[in-house]
Amino acid sequence: MQGIVFKDRHDAGGRLAEKLSNLEGRDDVVVLGLPRGGLPVAYEVARALDAPLDLFLVRKLGVPGQPEFAMGAIAMGGVQVMNNDVIKMLNLRPADIEQVAAREGEEMERRNRIYRGDRPLPELRNKIVLLVDDGLATGATMRAAVTGLRSFQPAKIIVAVPTGAPEVCARLEVEADQVVCLSTPQPFEAVGAWYRDFSQTSDQEVCELLARDRQRRGEA
Repeated sequence: MQGIVFKDRHDAGGRLAEKLSNLEGRDDVVVLGLPRGGLPVAYEVARALDAPLDLFLVRKLGVPGQPEFAMGAIAMGGVQVMNNDVIKMLNLRPADIEQVAAREGEEMERRNRIYRGDRPLPELRNKIVLLVDDGLATGATMRAAVTGLRSFQPAKIIVAVPTGAPEVCARLEVEADQVVCLSTPQPFEAVGAWYRDFSQTSDQEVCELLARDRQRRGEA
Protein backbone atom coordinates (compact mmCIF):
# COMPACT_ATOMS: atom_id res chain seq x y z
CA MET A 1 0.00 0.00 0.00
CA GLN A 2 1.27 3.45 -0.89
CA GLY A 3 1.72 5.61 2.20
CA ILE A 4 1.20 9.33 2.71
CA VAL A 5 4.41 11.32 3.11
CA PHE A 6 3.79 14.29 5.41
CA LYS A 7 5.67 17.58 5.20
CA ASP A 8 6.23 17.64 8.97
CA ARG A 9 4.38 16.89 12.21
CA HIS A 10 2.23 20.02 11.97
CA ASP A 11 1.11 19.05 8.48
CA ALA A 12 0.34 15.55 9.74
CA GLY A 13 -1.68 16.96 12.64
CA GLY A 14 -3.74 19.15 10.35
CA ARG A 15 -4.60 16.22 8.12
CA LEU A 16 -5.37 13.99 11.09
CA ALA A 17 -7.73 16.64 12.47
CA GLU A 18 -9.79 16.50 9.26
CA LYS A 19 -10.41 12.81 9.93
CA LEU A 20 -11.58 13.66 13.45
CA SER A 21 -13.79 16.62 12.49
CA ASN A 22 -16.91 14.93 13.88
CA LEU A 23 -15.54 15.74 17.37
CA GLU A 24 -15.12 19.47 16.72
CA GLY A 25 -16.62 21.82 19.29
CA ARG A 26 -17.60 19.15 21.83
CA ASP A 27 -16.97 20.04 25.46
CA ASP A 28 -16.19 16.46 26.50
CA VAL A 29 -13.10 15.98 24.30
CA VAL A 30 -9.50 16.18 25.56
CA VAL A 31 -6.41 15.80 23.35
CA LEU A 32 -3.32 14.23 24.93
CA GLY A 33 -0.07 14.12 22.96
CA LEU A 34 2.71 11.65 23.66
CA PRO A 35 5.89 13.69 24.09
CA ARG A 36 7.91 14.66 22.48
CA GLY A 37 7.14 13.95 18.84
CA GLY A 38 3.41 13.60 19.37
CA LEU A 39 2.94 17.13 20.71
CA PRO A 40 3.16 19.06 17.40
CA VAL A 41 0.66 16.61 15.90
CA ALA A 42 -1.65 16.84 18.93
CA TYR A 43 -1.41 20.65 18.96
CA GLU A 44 -2.88 20.88 15.46
CA VAL A 45 -5.60 18.36 16.31
CA ALA A 46 -6.59 20.25 19.48
CA ARG A 47 -6.60 23.60 17.69
CA ALA A 48 -8.77 22.33 14.84
CA LEU A 49 -11.25 20.61 17.18
CA ASP A 50 -11.26 23.53 19.65
CA ALA A 51 -10.37 21.05 22.41
CA PRO A 52 -7.92 21.38 25.32
CA LEU A 53 -4.40 20.05 24.83
CA ASP A 54 -2.19 18.34 27.37
CA LEU A 55 0.29 15.50 27.39
CA PHE A 56 0.42 11.95 28.69
CA LEU A 57 3.89 10.83 29.64
CA VAL A 58 5.14 7.47 28.47
CA ARG A 59 8.65 6.15 27.96
CA LYS A 60 9.89 3.33 25.76
CA LEU A 61 12.03 0.70 27.48
CA GLY A 62 14.86 0.04 25.06
CA VAL A 63 16.87 -3.18 25.02
CA PRO A 64 20.25 -2.68 26.78
CA GLY A 65 22.76 -1.73 24.08
CA GLN A 66 19.96 -1.29 21.52
CA PRO A 67 17.89 1.61 22.90
CA GLU A 68 15.73 1.96 19.77
CA PHE A 69 14.58 -1.68 20.05
CA ALA A 70 11.61 -1.66 22.44
CA MET A 71 11.22 -4.41 25.01
CA GLY A 72 8.31 -2.54 26.60
CA ALA A 73 7.19 0.84 27.90
CA ILE A 74 6.13 2.63 31.06
CA ALA A 75 3.42 5.27 31.51
CA MET A 76 2.07 7.67 34.11
CA GLY A 77 0.50 5.93 37.07
CA GLY A 78 3.20 3.25 37.37
CA VAL A 79 2.00 1.27 34.35
CA GLN A 80 4.48 -1.08 32.69
CA VAL A 81 3.75 -2.97 29.46
CA MET A 82 6.34 -5.51 28.36
CA ASN A 83 7.02 -7.25 25.03
CA ASN A 84 7.50 -10.79 26.29
CA ASP A 85 8.47 -12.08 22.86
CA VAL A 86 11.45 -9.71 22.73
CA ILE A 87 12.44 -10.52 26.32
CA LYS A 88 12.41 -14.25 25.63
CA MET A 89 14.14 -13.93 22.27
CA LEU A 90 17.03 -11.95 23.76
CA ASN A 91 17.04 -13.85 27.06
CA LEU A 92 16.95 -10.58 29.02
CA ARG A 93 17.47 -10.78 32.78
CA PRO A 94 14.99 -9.21 35.23
CA ALA A 95 17.80 -7.09 36.67
CA ASP A 96 18.53 -5.61 33.23
CA ILE A 97 14.85 -4.77 32.71
CA GLU A 98 14.54 -3.18 36.16
CA GLN A 99 17.61 -1.02 35.55
CA VAL A 100 16.22 0.34 32.28
CA ALA A 101 12.76 0.85 33.82
CA ALA A 102 14.23 2.79 36.77
CA ARG A 103 16.27 5.03 34.47
CA GLU A 104 13.33 5.75 32.18
CA GLY A 105 11.08 6.36 35.19
CA GLU A 106 13.46 9.08 36.38
CA GLU A 107 13.47 10.63 32.91
CA MET A 108 9.67 10.58 32.83
CA GLU A 109 9.54 12.45 36.15
CA ARG A 110 12.10 14.96 34.89
CA ARG A 111 10.02 15.66 31.82
CA ASN A 112 6.85 15.95 33.85
CA ARG A 113 8.44 18.72 35.93
CA ILE A 114 9.69 20.53 32.82
CA TYR A 115 6.49 20.25 30.81
CA ARG A 116 3.79 20.54 33.44
CA GLY A 117 5.41 22.13 36.49
CA ASP A 118 2.79 22.03 39.23
CA ARG A 119 -0.20 21.86 36.87
CA PRO A 120 -2.30 18.69 37.30
CA LEU A 121 -3.68 16.65 34.43
CA PRO A 122 -7.03 17.90 33.14
CA GLU A 123 -10.17 16.09 34.27
CA LEU A 124 -10.32 12.88 32.20
CA ARG A 125 -13.12 10.98 33.91
CA ASN A 126 -16.05 10.44 31.52
CA LYS A 127 -14.22 12.34 28.75
CA ILE A 128 -13.48 11.31 25.18
CA VAL A 129 -9.68 11.25 25.17
CA LEU A 130 -7.66 11.42 21.98
CA LEU A 131 -4.20 9.87 22.46
CA VAL A 132 -2.05 11.32 19.69
CA ASP A 133 1.45 10.41 18.51
CA ASP A 134 3.40 11.02 15.31
CA GLY A 135 3.23 7.36 14.30
CA LEU A 136 3.11 3.73 15.41
CA ALA A 137 6.05 1.44 14.73
CA THR A 138 5.99 -1.21 17.49
CA GLY A 139 3.07 0.28 19.42
CA ALA A 140 4.77 -0.34 22.78
CA THR A 141 4.53 3.23 24.05
CA MET A 142 0.95 3.67 22.84
CA ARG A 143 -0.13 0.41 24.46
CA ALA A 144 1.35 1.60 27.76
CA ALA A 145 -0.42 4.95 27.36
CA VAL A 146 -3.79 3.28 26.74
CA THR A 147 -3.32 1.00 29.76
CA GLY A 148 -2.25 3.91 31.96
CA LEU A 149 -5.11 6.10 30.81
CA ARG A 150 -7.74 3.49 31.74
CA SER A 151 -7.10 4.22 35.43
CA PHE A 152 -8.45 7.78 34.89
CA GLN A 153 -11.81 6.29 33.78
CA PRO A 154 -12.38 8.14 30.49
CA ALA A 155 -15.60 7.47 28.62
CA LYS A 156 -13.69 6.57 25.46
CA ILE A 157 -10.05 6.29 24.36
CA ILE A 158 -9.32 7.08 20.71
CA VAL A 159 -5.79 6.41 19.46
CA ALA A 160 -5.08 8.86 16.63
CA VAL A 161 -1.92 8.84 14.51
CA PRO A 162 -0.99 10.01 11.01
CA THR A 163 0.85 6.79 10.08
CA GLY A 164 1.43 3.34 11.47
CA ALA A 165 2.36 -0.24 10.74
CA PRO A 166 -0.84 -2.04 9.67
CA GLU A 167 -0.49 -4.91 12.13
CA VAL A 168 0.21 -2.53 15.03
CA CYS A 169 -2.84 -0.38 14.28
CA ALA A 170 -4.96 -3.55 14.08
CA ARG A 171 -3.60 -4.84 17.41
CA LEU A 172 -4.39 -1.55 19.15
CA GLU A 173 -8.02 -1.76 18.03
CA VAL A 174 -8.39 -4.50 20.63
CA GLU A 175 -6.99 -2.33 23.44
CA ALA A 176 -8.34 1.15 22.60
CA ASP A 177 -11.99 1.97 21.95
CA GLN A 178 -11.15 3.31 18.49
CA VAL A 179 -8.05 3.70 16.33
CA VAL A 180 -7.74 6.40 13.67
CA CYS A 181 -4.68 5.93 11.46
CA LEU A 182 -4.55 7.94 8.24
CA SER A 183 -1.94 5.82 6.50
CA THR A 184 -0.90 2.19 6.99
CA PRO A 185 1.76 1.55 4.35
CA GLN A 186 3.26 -1.87 3.79
CA PRO A 187 6.18 -2.29 4.25
CA PHE A 188 6.19 0.31 7.01
CA GLU A 189 9.90 0.36 8.00
CA ALA A 190 9.94 3.40 10.34
CA VAL A 191 7.81 6.38 11.34
CA GLY A 192 10.41 8.86 10.06
CA ALA A 193 10.26 7.36 6.58
CA TRP A 194 6.84 8.99 6.11
CA TYR A 195 7.89 12.55 6.97
CA ARG A 196 10.00 14.86 4.85
CA ASP A 197 10.99 16.73 8.02
CA PHE A 198 11.30 14.42 11.03
CA SER A 199 13.70 16.52 13.08
CA GLN A 200 13.63 15.90 16.81
CA THR A 201 11.07 17.81 18.88
CA SER A 202 12.79 19.64 21.74
CA ASP A 203 11.65 20.10 25.34
CA GLN A 204 11.41 23.81 24.59
CA GLU A 205 9.06 23.23 21.66
CA VAL A 206 6.82 21.02 23.81
CA CYS A 207 6.59 23.74 26.48
CA GLU A 208 5.93 26.44 23.86
CA LEU A 209 3.11 24.45 22.26
CA LEU A 210 1.46 23.81 25.63
CA ALA A 211 1.77 27.51 26.54
CA ARG A 212 0.36 28.55 23.17
CA ASP A 213 -2.61 26.24 23.66
CA ARG A 214 -3.30 27.63 27.15
CA GLN A 215 -3.21 31.12 25.66
CA ARG A 216 -5.68 30.05 22.97
CA ARG A 217 -8.06 28.89 25.69
CA GLY A 218 -7.56 32.03 27.76
CA GLU A 219 -5.62 30.34 30.55
CA ALA A 220 -2.52 31.74 32.28
